[in-house]
Amino acid sequence: MNRLICLLVASVMALCATAQKRTTMLTMFKQNKPATITLNDGRTVKSPQSNVFLKNAALLYLQGTEIKEARMDIIARVDFDERKFVNINNKLAYFVDSVKGNSLYCVELIDMDAYQRNLKNNVNITNIDFSSEVMATSVNDTNAEEDFLLPVFKHFYFLLDGKIIEAHDRDLWQALDKERYRLFKTAISDPKFSWSDIDSLMNILRLISK
Repeated sequence: MNRLICLLVASVMALCATAQKRTTMLTMFKQNKPATITLNDGRTVKSPQSNVFLKNAALLYLQGTEIKEARMDIIARVDFDERKFVNINNKLAYFVDSVKGNSLYCVELIDMDAYQRNLKNNVNITNIDFSSEVMATSVNDTNAEEDFLLPVFKHFYFLLDGKIIEAHDRDLWQALDKERYRLFKTAISDPKFSWSDIDSLMNILRLISK
């Protein structure tokens, strides 16, 4: 029984350590922002009021007074003024940094159980078919703070040699040759290394970038 309790406590502590921040918002930005959306076919769409939904890292936009969720399967990238996103597995991942043409990206997601408990009934999420060059939107404050905190988890990805690879040991080793894998294993053996730490991941990227 004592061992089981210890394991449960360790699991909770690990979960808390993985959560990078806690937020009262369901969106990445406090206020909606203009965005340029690039579709898979190369067309671009301007959206004057957009945001990123932390439930599933999907693109949100306003149409009239309704909040809409974009069809992620046809989106290649989304550019806001301060952050540039690419579509990774139908989730918007923002650019962190790069080394020699290789890059680190991050997807931020809220805890889904907390999301289900606290998502308000008046949030209307639907799909969009990008049939026009400009999406008709209007200003609406969708980001009023609520009386709850949601844990946000960061999921990192490398764009390495033109391929998207999740920042994890089990995925990286298959993409590396023997020499780069040796450098990689040395880096992650450092006691200070963490898969949730940007400096640790950028150090790996520097070591494995040709």
